[in-house]
Amino acid sequence: MSFNQQSPFYNPRIPFTGSIHGGLQEGQSISISGRVLPRADRFHVNLQCGSRAGADIALHINPRYEGQLYVVNNTFQYGSWGAEERKYNSPFPAGSPFSLLITVSRDSYQLNVNGIHFADYRHRLPFQQVDTISVAGKVEISSIVFQNPVVRKHHNTANSILSLVHYNDGCNYINCKKKHSMEFVVFHVLYISSQVTKIKEFHVNLSHQSGIALHYNPRFNESTVVRNSKTWDQWGPEERGGGMPFQRGQPFTVCLTSHSFRLVVNGMQAHNYKHRFTQLQNITTLEIEGDVSLTSVNV
Repeated sequence: MSFNQQSPFYNPRIPFTGSIHGGLQEGQSISISGRVLPRADRFHVNLQCGSRAGADIALHINPRYEGQLYVVNNTFQYGSWGAEERKYNSPFPAGSPFSLLITVSRDSYQLNVNGIHFADYRHRLPFQQVDTISVAGKVEISSIVFQNPVVRKHHNTANSILSLVHYNDGCNYINCKKKHSMEFVVFHVLYISSQVTKIKEFHVNLSHQSGIALHYNPRFNESTVVRNSKTWDQWGPEERGGGMPFQRGQPFTVCLTSHSFRLVVNGMQAHNYKHRFTQLQNITTLEIEGDVSLTSVNV
């Protein structure tokens, strides 16, 4: 199994067609964040077998706004559409943001919208043939993020690459076992809709044995993002400039690069944090905590 991570697509122009490098794998997921346009009549997301006109479409997700709101799921093969699977009570209201998570299982595509399970669509074409994603219609897309299958092994396993442990206290800890610099980290975080009015803050920590190399802390009540480092229980001076790129209820994607921790939110650079801890190879833990629900992490 390959662990080469495909780079996300940010703010693509619609209609959009992009390649899925290496095709789909069981356990892989695709997270699509965007906003339905206020007067939308329909839009669609396709997982296709090629980019040419008339290519087979393994999964067609098609929210429609003609009368009663509903979503059509279907497959296009040999030039013809199959039987529609319709879902009513659409989770894609016009004018609203959304986060769609498509997860590939052995038997079906599992569809989650805004953190809630929406549908399972059984495979009609082998998912291994899918190598293209396309989006069209009355929609804006801020990011398309690819998550490789996560390896879940015990921490004491010598060859473990990534371990993800969920705790009941709302924290998500990721321990990166590779002993080299984390050149690129992508994580996608989605607010839980029931907590939208209560969101105060969350934080992201990149930690090492003796402290925290990067503490990234959006604080909504203060309309600011605090950046800092901690060594042996001692915090350094806070950095607060650069504005507040996050909004309550809005899904977002954040990218970190190892070179001076360049923080990119939905494709736009938000903050740049100069290294205070320079031994990047010793950063082993990514911690995310607060009023958010984590949907995917790519390391």
